Amino acid sequence: MVLPPGFADFEAEMTLTRKMLAAFPEAHAAWQPHAKSRTLAQLASHVAGLPQVGASILTTEMRDVTKQASPKVRETTAELISAFDAAVIPLRDALANADSAVLAGVWSLRAGDKVLIQGTRGDMLRVVTLSHMIHHRAQLGVYYRLLGVPVPGTYGPSADESLPA
Repeated sequence: MVLPPGFADFEAEMTLTRKMLAAFPEAHAAWQPHAKSRTLAQLASHVAGLPQVGASILTTEMRDVTKQASPKVRETTAELISAFDAAVIPLRDALANADSAVLAGVWSLRAGDKVLIQGTRGDMLRVVTLSHMIHHRAQLGVYYRLLGVPVPGTYGPSADESLPA
């Protein structure tokens, strides 16, 4: 797949996110580190669904958060991986078909009439999907660490993995 400029890391980030979701500790799905935090299952489900937002950025004019259904909370590794894999397909296709005109188009995230964030589709894909996913993937790593679950390495081995010989 030929990726538009600025998205050379797309496949690597999808692979790393899938790796983090594959380590999901089902026995701790309801755990949350603080009353204001999401449960582990809610956070992982959010991460698994973020590629859907990316596809929306590339194919619609805007997204109104007041009209979005609450995301389904998945509590098993198989459900999370299945949801993530299914969400990546339309994003991968939309990205492969995104030319410079598509990426330069304006996209908005709204709450009714209030614009929460707006920019070019390319910038919004980076911020609202990829950077957002990376941020929450790191949160998953912290949840795992607090639970004593081995943290998968991302940009190199984690403290739970040995360095290659």
